[in-house]
Amino acid sequence: MGKHLINIEVNGETHSAEVPARRMLSDFLRDDLNLTGTKRGCETGTCGACSVLVDGVVVKSCLSLAVQAQGRNVTTIEGLQGEGGKMHPLQESFIQCGGLQCGYCTPGFIMTACALLADNPRPTRDEVRTGLSGNLCRCTGYTQIVDSVLDAAEKMHGH
Repeated sequence: MGKHLINIEVNGETHSAEVPARRMLSDFLRDDLNLTGTKRGCETGTCGACSVLVDGVVVKSCLSLAVQAQGRNVTTIEGLQGEGGKMHPLQESFIQCGGLQCGYCTPGFIMTACALLADNPRPTRDEVRTGLSGNLCRCTGYTQIVDSVLDAAEKMHGH
């Protein structure tokens, strides 16, 4: 297996790296760039803990090769941080509404919700549930997660 040179933008920073052809995007982000907010969960794309945005679209990074991100813009949970370390409204809402317990699945839920709210700024409860259906949580029972997304939508977009 040869190595491939990739140039990708991650959270607003350009990175050039040589990666093996079979290097998963999740491993590249966590191990090479030390962006450990992206979690390894099931490693089969079922749980959604590894969800990141690639050009604004939710991608399961455990199923995506790093070379597939060549020339693309990747956003991880670390990239949602605002000026002076200010939390994104989704992050604030997950804390305020109890949308996290152990926190392992939280980055994936937040990244998925970020894409959902970009496409649908004022979703209904059912639309949030459908939009998050590719992510699993073993702790919360989902009610607080849905409440968190709806609260963030209100903060971000109003009525």
